[in-house]
Amino acid sequence: LALTIGALQLPSADQPGLQKVYVGNSLGNDISVIDLKTMKVTGGIVLGDHPHGVTAQPDGRRLFATVESDHTLRIIDTSTDKITDSIPLTGKPNQPAVTPNGKFVAVPIRDGDSVDIVDVAQKKVVKVLTVKVPHNCYNAGSNRHMFCTSMDDELVHLIDLGTMSTTARIPAGGIPRPLAVSKDEKTLFVAVSDLHGFVVVDIPSGKVVRKVEFPPEPPGAFPLEPNTPTHGLAISPDGKELWAAGMVDDGVFVYNIASRQVSKKLPTGAAPNWVAFSPDGKYAVVSNAGSNDCSIFDTATRQEVARVKVGKAPKRLFVVSAPTL
Repeated sequence: LALTIGALQLPSADQPGLQKVYVGNSLGNDISVIDLKTMKVTGGIVLGDHPHGVTAQPDGRRLFATVESDHTLRIIDTSTDKITDSIPLTGKPNQPAVTPNGKFVAVPIRDGDSVDIVDVAQKKVVKVLTVKVPHNCYNAGSNRHMFCTSMDDELVHLIDLGTMSTTARIPAGGIPRPLAVSKDEKTLFVAVSDLHGFVVVDIPSGKVVRKVEFPPEPPGAFPLEPNTPTHGLAISPDGKELWAAGMVDDGVFVYNIASRQVSKKLPTGAAPNWVAFSPDGKYAVVSNAGSNDCSIFDTATRQEVARVKVGKAPKRLFVVSAPTL
């Protein structure tokens, strides 16, 4: 059964809500909304020029998006796809992350060498932490911790939201780009500049334990983003696989975390940028920044089941089970 609060019906474990993909069109001004049931675009949300990052709390009720042009964090009600709040930030925002309880959002401020910690209830930035050239924040399922990359220092910062401070600086093995962290917060997977693959770091010891390299890049391959052969990383909901976007390959690779084996390339559109899973793990969705579309994969068969046209230069995306009215 589903839990009903007023007119809002929240998805339960055995009755998922409407599964939606929210795709930020980085060279446009909006988010495209894809219905995973029909695998078609059902609408759009106008934000402002150059949306950068999108994330959502696990219950799927609220989506958070950053907008570079006006330095804001937008909060979107996923049941209506309407913007409910616009929170001013201290500078140009990149990829945010939200705690599972929806209390805090961490936002990298690229031009401020800092990370804004936003209190969602207070609708304001309550702390600004120093992080040199931050780019991506990540939450592994903790209401206490956030991770944020520092490209200048080649580190990943572990932020404690209780003390509002950085409590660890984890070597990334290179200039960190997108990252993913295991739910137990013991293993860091991070794409680094100029590596066709990714690095694995043991968080407790702070040591790089493995470098995973993909097959050789195609002859004459040139990434859409300089020095970025690999970009988006995502861990499957069951924690067994890591999917990685090979920007120079026009495809994604699947890494089995237990066996450490890498699959053959799964073809996508041009310049795949970001990967996100549906909450039930049935689908992996890949944004193709070079062909203005998204590839939707059946994770069991690893087959692309749909390719959906969206806006201009789609990058960050997120999939939610949204409540219905």
